[in-house]
This record gives sequence, C-alpha cells and structure tokens, in this order.
Amino acid sequence: MKALRRIAAIALLALTAGLIAFWWGFRTKDERVLGAVRSMNRRVMNPAQMQSAGQPGSYASVIRHQGRNSGVQYETPIVALEDGTDFVIALPYGTKTDWLANVLAAGQATIIHQGESVPVESPQVRDIADYEHLFRRADQRMHGLFGVEQCVVLHEKPTIDLAQYDD
Repeated sequence: MKALRRIAAIALLALTAGLIAFWWGFRTKDERVLGAVRSMNRRVMNPAQMQSAGQPGSYASVIRHQGRNSGVQYETPIVALEDGTDFVIALPYGTKTDWLANVLAAGQATIIHQGESVPVESPQVRDIADYEHLFRRADQRMHGLFGVEQCVVLHEKPTIDLAQYDD
C-alpha cells in the first residue's frame, strides 16, 4: 500500500511538472511547445472543430486563405469576433502561424462566421489590450494566463451594388 501511494505521488508530481512546463512554454511562446500544440491541433482538434465552425451558433469561425507559396486554398478554425465591420482574432500562438502568414502575405481572406461568408482585407496585427473588451471574461482570463498579447484585425471588404448602375 505504501508503494502504491509513493507511485501515485510521483505520478501526480510528474503530471504537475508537465503542466507547469506546458504553461510556461506556451506563455513564453517556446517554439518546441507551440510546435507540439500546433501539430496536435492540425491532426486532432482542427478536424473536429471544422465539423461545426462557421455555422450559426458555433463558437468558432473559419478563415479561408491561400497558401503564400503553394497557392492551395486552406480553411482554418479560428475565433473571430465582430467589431462593427471589422473582425478581431486573438493570436494565442503569437504571429508565427501559417494561416496568419498566408493572410498577411495575400492581404485578404474570407471569414465564414455565423453561416455568412465575409470577404476581408487589410490585416493588421495589433495589441490585444485595445480589443480585450470584445472577448468573454473566460477568454480574457485565458489570454492573461497564456500570455496572449496580440490579435489580428481584418476589415470587411466593401461590396459594390451593381444594381445601382443598371439603366
């Protein structure tokens, strides 16, 4: 019985140390930790999230972007918040993500949000503190806990009403 308690204590200590290392690595944007999380998200979490992302009532939206080198169309689940005609997306992994590099290179993308497909342009990386009021309290706490300091703001492309030009 004593040995079993010792094994349980060691396992709990190892788990606690692992969680602290993960938190610290994520907070400091350590590329080894972020790379492992991104890899897991690409393989497991993103495909699961894409089942409902972008649909009405879904927490997640989808950003459709073109590969900056390959030209391939990609879709990535994100959390996009509306601020007038802008969309604000927190950057928990920092600015070194493929989807963000693609959007910045192209200067445009499409966001599928609440069942609507919205063309966006002019991406700008900004300080998240200026937009924190848009996020839920729980998200604000997570931003603080994991050191999320930046967001990207995308502007909805203006639409041209061609009907006004008909004779």
